[in-house]
Amino acid sequence: MKYFSVLLFTWAVLLSSSIIGSDAGCGFESCPALRQDMINVHLVPHSHDDVGWLKTFDQYYYGAENQIQHAGVQYILDSVVQELLKDSNRRFIQVETSFFFKWFNEQSETIKLAVNKLVENGQLEFTGGGWSMNDEAAAHYQSIIDQFSVGLKYLSDSFGACGRPNIGWQIDPFGHSREMASIFAQMGFSGEFFARIDYIDKRKRMDDLSMEMIWQSSESLSNSDFFAGSLYGHYSAPGGYCFDVHCGDDPIIDGDSFDNNVRSRVNDFLSHITTVSKAYRTNHVMVPMGDDFQYENAEVNFKNMDKLIKYVNARQTEGSRVHLLYSTPGCYLKALHQLEQTWPNKTQDFFPYSSDSHAYWTGYFTSRPTQKRFERDGNHFLQVVKQLSTFANLTTTQHTSPLNTLRQTMGVMQHHDAITGTEKQTVARDYDRLLTDAIVGAETNARDALRILTNLTTGEFSSCLELNISVCALTQESANNLVVTLFNPLAHTSTQYVRVPVKDKNYVIADEKGREVSFELVPVPSEVLDLGHRANVTQHELVFKASVEKIASFYIRILPTPRSQVDRSGLSRGSYSKKWSPPYYALSDENDLEIQNSLIKLVFDNSTGRLKTVVMNGVTANIEQTFALYQGFLGNNGEEKNRSSGAYVFRPDGDIKELSDKIDLTVYNGDRVQEVHQHVNEWISQVIRLYDGVNRVEFEWLVGPIPVDDNTSKEIVTRFKSDISSNGVFYTDSNGREMLERKRNERENFDPDLTEEISANYYPVTTRISLQDEKKRMTLLNDRAQGGSSQEDGVLELMIHRRLLSDDNFGVGEALNEEQFGTGLVARGKVFLIVNYVSEKPTRAERLTQEEIHLPFWKFFSKSNSVASVLPNKLPDFTDLPQSINLLTLEPYSSDEILLRFEHVMDHTESNVLSFNIRTIFDTLAGKEIRETTLDGNLPLSEMKRLKFHHDVDGTDPSKVEYFTASHKPLSANASMANSEFSVTLYPMQIRTFIIKR
Repeated sequence: MKYFSVLLFTWAVLLSSSIIGSDAGCGFESCPALRQDMINVHLVPHSHDDVGWLKTFDQYYYGAENQIQHAGVQYILDSVVQELLKDSNRRFIQVETSFFFKWFNEQSETIKLAVNKLVENGQLEFTGGGWSMNDEAAAHYQSIIDQFSVGLKYLSDSFGACGRPNIGWQIDPFGHSREMASIFAQMGFSGEFFARIDYIDKRKRMDDLSMEMIWQSSESLSNSDFFAGSLYGHYSAPGGYCFDVHCGDDPIIDGDSFDNNVRSRVNDFLSHITTVSKAYRTNHVMVPMGDDFQYENAEVNFKNMDKLIKYVNARQTEGSRVHLLYSTPGCYLKALHQLEQTWPNKTQDFFPYSSDSHAYWTGYFTSRPTQKRFERDGNHFLQVVKQLSTFANLTTTQHTSPLNTLRQTMGVMQHHDAITGTEKQTVARDYDRLLTDAIVGAETNARDALRILTNLTTGEFSSCLELNISVCALTQESANNLVVTLFNPLAHTSTQYVRVPVKDKNYVIADEKGREVSFELVPVPSEVLDLGHRANVTQHELVFKASVEKIASFYIRILPTPRSQVDRSGLSRGSYSKKWSPPYYALSDENDLEIQNSLIKLVFDNSTGRLKTVVMNGVTANIEQTFALYQGFLGNNGEEKNRSSGAYVFRPDGDIKELSDKIDLTVYNGDRVQEVHQHVNEWISQVIRLYDGVNRVEFEWLVGPIPVDDNTSKEIVTRFKSDISSNGVFYTDSNGREMLERKRNERENFDPDLTEEISANYYPVTTRISLQDEKKRMTLLNDRAQGGSSQEDGVLELMIHRRLLSDDNFGVGEALNEEQFGTGLVARGKVFLIVNYVSEKPTRAERLTQEEIHLPFWKFFSKSNSVASVLPNKLPDFTDLPQSINLLTLEPYSSDEILLRFEHVMDHTESNVLSFNIRTIFDTLAGKEIRETTLDGNLPLSEMKRLKFHHDVDGTDPSKVEYFTASHKPLSANASMANSEFSVTLYPMQIRTFIIKR
């Protein structure tokens, strides 16, 4: 009966839509009337719904496991929609698109119509709009862009222009990156709001009225100014005014009740607004009304907010100058835009975030290192599958469904309690399950595409997800008649070394034209073979060099007899390196160990076993590479000084401790690769590797299980000590894009609390960290997000693993003590070193290397008696693009459309504007029309119009209301037009997005 009455009510609302604001619009047009002579208090009803944290995504949605945390998103949305339908003044913002569409797709047509009406009149406003509310430290820009593209496309397809957000709502991430602001600006958003910034920074901003600012989000891009604002407190309702069923605050009691508390409740609220308004520049104040998973019974929330608005506004007859209204972040920002107001400037980012004198949230930069790497693998495979699906024109549901699942799962993985590693262990395992299932499911697309694009029509084209421990199921028994198909997701032809796990046999490798390919058979490090969960059938790896434009295959077979007796008919004669023999270099007490190739020489100290000198690019640098640990502070969290190091917080107990035991070395030498295997101790080992013709040094580390028998938490770092005079300055990337200068113990506009000096100088390193002096530069590139720092001049360090025995009391409720296979977690990863002269402008080479590390060849394996070859006229040719232009995205957008993104990977100090023509690419993709959009792909660039704000000192007239529009003429063309209409110009760091209609 209750459902029936609600249904009748819904229909009544729909039928009387002319009464409910028929002239109202959505977005900025739907904003409520304001009182210019008063303080306008914008109440923003919202629910912050994590897509996994203490519970899994599904547990949060369905309301399961409520003994862990009472939360059920489906009930929140049920309840909110019904309450919004009761009163057209009420508003609510929805942020996490993943939860919304899981709910929306389950609804009846009646409810869907009602929701559409709420969106159309601005009552239900989408804010942010990504598939999740992404982290801003560990997330890579490619994945951030992807997850917004997914979320915003669902909103656009379902609700049209009214479904498109115009504001970023990053209220819970633990610090904020400049690149995130740049991404918002490039998507056409007008501003963003957040809650977590350093507590001293916030205190100072309150004092000098700089809580809201103009963020110069890029040093290279024009029109990159972006409005940003910090909420006064957290994102919860003011103290005493949480009207949710999960709260204990008193409701507003009116009428003739003996307990009538209207006057006191209004007085207290007005007092709060007076305090808040003193921290802001205008007569507008935004007050969030919500918190984590609130509004499950939205009637309680809205009924009390209705009363609060009614009785606060009634005080205006007594002289009050406070006006309450239901609003949204978008309407609040529009109100600020209409004012004759200027704003302070911001140029750097908001890292690291500190919530008190002992809590720098810099541990999560590294937490759960294997999951951080797995997320990168997921992104890698997603780009591969999207490109292959496009080339093979896979548009049936059979193929779009698994691709969408992988897209959405990667969107979930960007969540600020997923890629961060700050979730419970059971949730972490569920994330791993989701991503594994999504990758395996999307292999169908890759296999079917490669069967179309190559002549290997029955090939398995299997991916091996255990190559990180040198295992592949398809090579476990035999690598005979094995076809290795390599896919290059980058725009340009790339030359890389490929490693395939195999048994110790005699092999021969041929390319697609039957030409013999030289290789080496390399032993898998003994520490990897000793992993308890690894089946040690394959103890070697075939290593060969491959040059791939887009797709190339190589055929491996086993020689039945010794090579010297084999007839090699059918193969052209080529060079061959026999299997590596045992250690070729006998260490003596007098001599240092040297290994070198045509580009690099490494010198190891024989007394310690450590690297001590690097010679590359003409530079000779004294560089000692070591491992070290910080002992994590163990406290009871009863007060700030007893804060433990945990999943979020890095708090060392004392100074760094170098692991100084003599390192055992095993050295292998070949014509194409040289390796030094270092055994540091029972739980740390490493391979330092040189590939011939590759101008970087590879450090492949293996750490774990980290011992905790001594009841101490440990945080492991790799350190590179050089003779470079860096003078306290180093550089880290922002989400893999532009580099930011860091100065030890300093911040852009405030003096930080240095009680925890070590962790106060840790920053997120998504792809790269560097330091330099006037002559030399040292750079480390990594294969996953990590925390990094320069604690001493000339020294770079990356934190690579953590094992902690106490929680830091910021909500997760358990220690970050990862175990697997019955013991502590073992992690394996890579760091790459480049040394160069500053005068050579080395950052250009670093960026190109960074692209190759981020998206190397993806390897597919098949069993066949013949080698696969790519069929002609199937793939577009990207090789004519300028070297600094990369193919960021190529994917199916709809059944007859393709999304295409090009990016200029250099910044303004590294390159100039570049132009190229995409007509040939357009034709090869069977294009009929092409149009340019904003970065996310869902808004025509010609329609982009975002609010422009004025700096405190920029010589502009703040009384003039201005907007940012496209900085260039958007490309729009069709197949009948001249080639000149397909010219594309990219400025440094610019990304341009196009939709091609087939």
